[in-house]
Amino acid sequence: MNLKTSSNLETRSLLDELCNFEKGTVFDLGHPLLNRITHCFLNAAGIGAVQAVARDAYFTAIQGVDGSGGIPPEISSVKKNGFPGLRGETSNKSLEAMVKSAGKESLQWGLAAGMYSGLTYGLKEARGAHDWKNSAVAGAITGATLALTLEDSTHEHIMQCAITGAAISTAANLLTGIF
Repeated sequence: MNLKTSSNLETRSLLDELCNFEKGTVFDLGHPLLNRITHCFLNAAGIGAVQAVARDAYFTAIQGVDGSGGIPPEISSVKKNGFPGLRGETSNKSLEAMVKSAGKESLQWGLAAGMYSGLTYGLKEARGAHDWKNSAVAGAITGATLALTLEDSTHEHIMQCAITGAAISTAANLLTGIF
């Protein structure tokens, strides 16, 4: 029987691998915690990259429509901080800045999702229950960690992000059964 199992592993086709991709079992790192963290990291990193590119495309389109950069004042600070290298000197510099920004954004999104997922899983295993308390602790730690990745993070900003992360994750946990 072991011989048959090993031959099945050797003859798995690309189609089999792609079919398993939707189930989230493309990779097996040997432990459910590692698999979960990696899966969440990859999904969120992809979303972060798409979000960064979409934001850049939006600001490029807005700036192209109005030569003065017609960006509303409440968004203009986001534009300045979001893509400092996109000044339009050359398309190579703009593309390079966009790739760097998308990479940073995807890394932040991936780290946040992987960390949150790993913490909730670990707390569930340690406490033997999955409840709002696990979500609150995981959200607070993730929020504080994300605040540390930003430039010029202060103690107050880190605490605010920790409280916000805890509140959002707790609310999401409590509202899961309602909707």
